[in-house]
Amino acid sequence: MLLMVAAMMSFGARAQQPSSSLITEDVLTDIRGWLLVPVVSITLDAQNKRYGALTAQEVNNLDSQWRTEREAQAQPLIASTLNNPLSTYLTQVQAASAGLFTEIFVIDAKGLNAGQSAITSDFWQGDEAKFQQTFDVGAGAVFIDEPEFHAPTATWRAQANLTIEDDMGTAIGAATIEVNLTELARRNTQRAKGEN
Repeated sequence: MLLMVAAMMSFGARAQQPSSSLITEDVLTDIRGWLLVPVVSITLDAQNKRYGALTAQEVNNLDSQWRTEREAQAQPLIASTLNNPLSTYLTQVQAASAGLFTEIFVIDAKGLNAGQSAITSDFWQGDEAKFQQTFDVGAGAVFIDEPEFHAPTATWRAQANLTIEDDMGTAIGAATIEVNLTELARRNTQRAKGEN
């Protein structure tokens, strides 16, 4: 009986897929605001200097190390990334969003994670649309991915991806913010009810 109810709830949630268009310019403006703090640009500047001259093979080696560490007890690369000040900040932003943001990570100019709120499956994002449609496009670029259903929480999520620029308007990295569309739609409905 419980399995049947869970399946019906899952079907109901799937049937009510919200659109990525819920991620409006207001939502993006809010995101850009908290990406302007110095820890973001300072971390990207340092990591771009550290990894800027890496070859494609060296990037692949780091990504391979990350994937191996995910299954290992010793995780020096993962630990150094998850424990840096930027990751601490992004974890706080995610917590303060009260369920609106389910994952946040910032990517350097090589497509490598510079900070993140949780462990990602890989270290290199350079081969994915989240990087190619933002950093590779340049300053001001935004890419909103298609919604995906997250079965464990019965929620719809979509990634908002933005280029991060320095004070001169030069692209220095990118950010990926996974937005809980189900929660965003709920908040929008509550806001609309409050205005009527």
